[in-house]
Amino acid sequence: MHKIFGIKEDAEYYDREGAYLIPVCNNKVGIVETHKGYFFLGGGLENGESYLECIKRECLEEAGYIVSVGEKVCTAETYCKHPTIGHFHPMQAYYIGDLVEKVAAPIDVDHHFLWVDYDYISGKMFSEMQNWALEKCFDFAQKIYKK
Repeated sequence: MHKIFGIKEDAEYYDREGAYLIPVCNNKVGIVETHKGYFFLGGGLENGESYLECIKRECLEEAGYIVSVGEKVCTAETYCKHPTIGHFHPMQAYYIGDLVEKVAAPIDVDHHFLWVDYDYISGKMFSEMQNWALEKCFDFAQKIYKK
């Protein structure tokens, strides 16, 4: 499942691939809160990094957790205007997964990992595409865990 947000203008865009983990436990979702808002665990791929390598690195940096990455549930991209980058085109892959073990303090000290109720966080993620991905991953997790 893939969805495109925004309208592509006739401009040169900065493309950025990213990968994100959405852990779901009962009706709670694991997210990261920063001064900018709510985000998923994950981020941009570094040179030569796979989606899974990115997720594992970012989860350790942002929350101090070793994780188990499950299925890719959906992907999304958006065309937008970033305040410092200009025309920005993030392309993101979203995976369901689990937090296995907390092994360290987060390196990103401005990131605070939280378990929040889905009903609370629904519609409050930083970007429209992450709100969409949250809905898709939560629905997917509910179907898996009810089996």
